[in-house]
Amino acid sequence: MRHEVTDADTAVAVGSGDVPVLATPRLIAWLEAATVRAAAPLAQAGRTTVGTEVRVRHLRATAVGGRVEVSAEALPPSATGRLTFAVRAVDGSGRVVATGEIDRAVVDRQRFLARTSDPAADR
Repeated sequence: MRHEVTDADTAVAVGSGDVPVLATPRLIAWLEAATVRAAAPLAQAGRTTVGTEVRVRHLRATAVGGRVEVSAEALPPSATGRLTFAVRAVDGSGRVVATGEIDRAVVDRQRFLARTSDPAADR
């Protein structure tokens, strides 16, 4: 997935800093979107995945107008049943912008939604 950094993607715009470069939260959102896409073929009908943990190192700033390509590759399954993806972001010059891992849990879509809409489920 390729993205071009716009003013709306900056740390200033999202409130995570005061410099006009790619915001870490936006970068993580792009990386997480790549995991959603990579996980889709792994979930059976009626099931989906939800993010559970993010471990990302944002290594290099990217200015407005810069391009960033993000990717996610499934790692071998764990005993916990969670899916772990190695994630990576590279800028238009081929320099690594970020690396890390993102975990996703496979859930039954209807059961998950029912639980999140029931305020008593949080008690």
